[in-house]
Amino acid sequence: MKIIVPMAGRGSRLRPHTLTVPKPLIPVAGKPIVHRLVSDIAKVLGEPIEEVAFILGDPAFFGEDVVESLEELAKELGAKPSIYRQLQPKGTGHAIMCAEPSLSGPAVIAYADTLIRADFDLDKNADSVIWTKRVENPEAYGVVNLNEQNHIVELVEKPEQFVSDQAVIGIYYFKDVGVLKNELQYVLDNDIIHGGEYQINDGIKRMMADGKVFVTGSVNEWMDCGNKNVTIETNQKMLSFLEKDGEQLVSASIQQENANIIEPCFIGEGVVLKDTTVGPYVSIGANTILENCTVKNSLIQSNSQIKNANLDNAMIGNHVRYDGKFETISIGDYSVLE
Repeated sequence: MKIIVPMAGRGSRLRPHTLTVPKPLIPVAGKPIVHRLVSDIAKVLGEPIEEVAFILGDPAFFGEDVVESLEELAKELGAKPSIYRQLQPKGTGHAIMCAEPSLSGPAVIAYADTLIRADFDLDKNADSVIWTKRVENPEAYGVVNLNEQNHIVELVEKPEQFVSDQAVIGIYYFKDVGVLKNELQYVLDNDIIHGGEYQINDGIKRMMADGKVFVTGSVNEWMDCGNKNVTIETNQKMLSFLEKDGEQLVSASIQQENANIIEPCFIGEGVVLKDTTVGPYVSIGANTILENCTVKNSLIQSNSQIKNANLDNAMIGNHVRYDGKFETISIGDYSVLE
């Protein structure tokens, strides 16, 4: 089994945090988004992962530190890491084709801007499984249309009339991803474009027209990391899940002086808490110092210094120095507010 992860986008909706760090590498509950996603998919598949292929963007932004992090992730799963580049934003179908040498055999394709919680047996008899989640407002999503056998017969983008409440979340299994590769090659060769880009859906539709069987795989939770507010919400949910799983979330190396931790929280190595109350639902990266603070429902990354702060629904980047009394904030890396 292979896992293929297109992640060449710049994450503009999550700026300023993605000005210096690619969105899939922003930590949520103490672990980068893409690391959680790939690990959770591997857990659902329940079988050895042969290869993890990452499709990155411009090397000037997705540099060697990013490559090293992703290679380490693949090796932790016992898999071969492969790195590809999509240097022009030509769409989801084009991104997948940038990994053409890896497009053979059974594979999962997962876009690295979402997190899941799932517990089900993958139907490997089908030609493809498309992960979905029931939503209350299907008109805002791409959804699947099912026949009487519960096979997917159509993909409908933001339907004006009700089709189904099963939204496509951007994770796909293919019994032989080489079939998708052939159909996407046809899409590229014949310049089939929607929204100005080459789309994975056009390859999938060609597979459906050829009689390939597509079924759904439903997830229990689908968590977005598209912007600051939903990323903080995702952090809250993930901390709750990890607490129920019995994970150790607070490092033994933290220093506390007149500090109170209201769990669930993730607190990284070398964190200093002085005259501070943290939690619930707070994640703090390594070597960050908080003094005279009250923080809840927030994400603070590594190597930052926060003083005299009363924070709720806040997201603060790496190497930030902050001293003030603002409440709802979004501060990127290397910012200084004193």
